[in-house]
Amino acid sequence: MNLHRLLNARRAAGKPVRVALIGAGKFGSMFLSQVPHVPGLEVPVIVDLDPQRAKDACRTVGWDDGRMAATAFTADAAKATSGNIEVVVEATGNPAAGITHARAAITAGKHVVMVNVEADVLAGPLLAEEARKAGVVYSLAYGDQPALTAEIVDWARAIGFRVVAAGKGTKYLPVYHDVTPDNVWQHYGLTASEAQSGGMNPQMFNSFLDGTKSAIEMAAIANATGLDVPANGLSFPPCGVDDLPHVMRPRENGGVLEKLGVVEVVSSLERDGRPVFRDLRWGVYVVLEAPNDYAADCFRQYGLKTDASGRYAAMYKPYHLIGLELNISILSAALRREPTGQPHGFRGDVAAVAKRDLRAGEMLDGEGGYTVWGKLMPAAASLKAGALPIGLAHRLTLKNDVGRGAVVRWADVEFDAGNDTIKTRKAMEAAFAL
Repeated sequence: MNLHRLLNARRAAGKPVRVALIGAGKFGSMFLSQVPHVPGLEVPVIVDLDPQRAKDACRTVGWDDGRMAATAFTADAAKATSGNIEVVVEATGNPAAGITHARAAITAGKHVVMVNVEADVLAGPLLAEEARKAGVVYSLAYGDQPALTAEIVDWARAIGFRVVAAGKGTKYLPVYHDVTPDNVWQHYGLTASEAQSGGMNPQMFNSFLDGTKSAIEMAAIANATGLDVPANGLSFPPCGVDDLPHVMRPRENGGVLEKLGVVEVVSSLERDGRPVFRDLRWGVYVVLEAPNDYAADCFRQYGLKTDASGRYAAMYKPYHLIGLELNISILSAALRREPTGQPHGFRGDVAAVAKRDLRAGEMLDGEGGYTVWGKLMPAAASLKAGALPIGLAHRLTLKNDVGRGAVVRWADVEFDAGNDTIKTRKAMEAAFAL
């Protein structure tokens, strides 16, 4: 509530908040577009594998010559943690790179805002604990759905409501799990040439469609809030905002949930493809339960949508603006030393599942690709099954056949146990296994 005032005080004292951005893709570009309009916030370093692309992004979002000249554009990630940088924003989307960059920032005494939710789900609980021990902040990225959902979960709990379910909306049909980069654009209403002219990456966009990104985001929410993961993964029930209290309640009370206190994603499409009325495709939600009759009466008196009993109600945010909202995390870390959500346990995991019958000798191609999609699992179940995390299911060769729909296991792939990312993941599992 006071971030702008606190930032103005820092600016008046001649101590701007200085940020290094790693990864100048879409999320990073949206953040950069806001920087010229926030006095007291500076981005003196932008790291990208293609520094010219980062420069072009800054020009595209309206940076002037003076701001460009005052910024170092580099491919050297070490520049992000040098000097008087306060906050490092990791926005590469690459799990291995994200872990490396976060650890370097923590070691250097910098706060970390982890846009890279893939890295967070792979090893975030361990990274957050390392940050706490180092006296710096490790934070989910405000504007992205996990942080926004964690915020309304915290809001509900802080005022005394039980959280029944929390999550987000998306466009989903069961057939989407099998979609590959070759046929992804038809589901977005685009031709391949239209997507290519817009610079759109088919594998990245496919990860949003085939259920992988939803699984990753729900795992991040579960790990940040302590909510449970459905035993059989996400079910993506069709549901509009007016029906959230009816649908997103326990089965014993007429809803679809196996129990109270879980994460779940609602679909903007009915199973026959018809659009859901007043869908939540771009937003986040929490369903809460009134603790007493008086509170339930207040729900009705103040216009909340409830189920027939009046005990379950929903609060939601219809949109999220991803990088445009990122400053909330940056300023919260720098000025309050508080995260906008961070993992405190290992409750949700995302396992690689075969999109088709896979044969020994094939190479996995990771999130959004041709071979696997990511399924949300309770962390304990994932560990018991020896499931291969989706964040590591890239450029690994199968040594066993894996049938369509089956979970790919560590035992099914050849891997280097000495790889730093794999060692970090194993260390996280050992430290946080339930």
